[in-house]
Amino acid sequence: MNARHPGIFPTFFLSGFECSTFRWKDGRRRDLVAETHHRENALRDYEVLRDLGIAVSREGIPWPMADQGGGRYDFSCIKPMVEAMRQTRITPVWDLCHYGYPDDADPFADAFSDRFAEYCRAAARHVQGELPGPYFFTPINEITFFAFCGGEWGWVAPYGKDRATRERLRVALCRAAIAGVKAIREVIPDARMIHVDPLVQVVAPADRPDQKEAAEHETFVDTYLAWDMLCGKAHPELGGTPEILDIVGANNYSFGQMEYREQGPHQALPPDHPGIVPLCELLRRVWERYRRPMLIGETSGMGKGRPDWLRDVMEESMAAVNQGMDLHGVCLFPGVDMPDWHTGEWLHNGICDLVECEDGLRRVPHGPYVDELRRWQKELNRVTRLDEDPFSDPVDLQDVIDAARRLAPKPDANWH
Repeated sequence: MNARHPGIFPTFFLSGFECSTFRWKDGRRRDLVAETHHRENALRDYEVLRDLGIAVSREGIPWPMADQGGGRYDFSCIKPMVEAMRQTRITPVWDLCHYGYPDDADPFADAFSDRFAEYCRAAARHVQGELPGPYFFTPINEITFFAFCGGEWGWVAPYGKDRATRERLRVALCRAAIAGVKAIREVIPDARMIHVDPLVQVVAPADRPDQKEAAEHETFVDTYLAWDMLCGKAHPELGGTPEILDIVGANNYSFGQMEYREQGPHQALPPDHPGIVPLCELLRRVWERYRRPMLIGETSGMGKGRPDWLRDVMEESMAAVNQGMDLHGVCLFPGVDMPDWHTGEWLHNGICDLVECEDGLRRVPHGPYVDELRRWQKELNRVTRLDEDPFSDPVDLQDVIDAARRLAPKPDANWH
């Protein structure tokens, strides 16, 4: 049966796995795939997604591990994931740089973008030879956030600690991402790109009206500048175009709405703060700026709040659809829990919690979160379990549009 309004993805709900490989502020290289035992549990993790009716997953190819230098690459680190995808028929969105780059690479050097492009070309050839299409890539994950935590806050390499370094890093990452897109499409001309960055709302403290201008600059300029470069609105000399921007992945977390701080990360707003704006409004700002297909690239609540968070995100998403936005999916990220980067404590933000046991980390789906997902799959007339060929019944966005009209939710700022 032909879809009346074909979606980009085989399912409306997507997921993914934390795959950061940054060099942390203590100098150690982190591998979140190892910390969550995803590599050795890849088949189990993908079977969970298949059983939940999720046919697309964000997954990482770790640049620091795959790049052996001198134009040599070893992609054996993703072999378990590729085999799991092959068995479950789940389509990956390959993150090619998730906050980590090789030790001997300098993001501020002219050669950085060329080296990244060469790696992207090799990665595209590898996955094309291993898995059937369609092919999706996120060349550099969260350029804006990467620039903050690596350029201004000093959390990860290259350990910058001022605004000027953050701005230089952002331009360098955008230059590399544009080169990476072009390199991938030399190998796979019809590959699709999903460029993800956080949705952000920053307000000045009530007793500091003098900080209003700085807060608004971060909200209405810094939030969009990386996407602007990728699509050619800013720094056109980098070669950005709307086709390079392609699909806009807007990440939505509660801590994306913040009170301004002059030094270091801002303070997350409490749920009842008057400065909070509805998710639908944040999405509308993106839509009106780019008019490109959109995806909620990551979202999750915490602990017992996960089902309520999903309900709120979906109601806001349906309100966005009713306003005419071209929304193609919602990525419930991560599929399994992940540790807090700073404390190492489990965040309890995944579809599955991780429970320590004698043979490793057991995956335990969070029942209320799964129940809420099932409810929304039925509301949208979507599958709740994948069949042998997820692409045999592609998403018909008309089903989503019809559900949005029937439910008619109103945008609101209530996060309770």
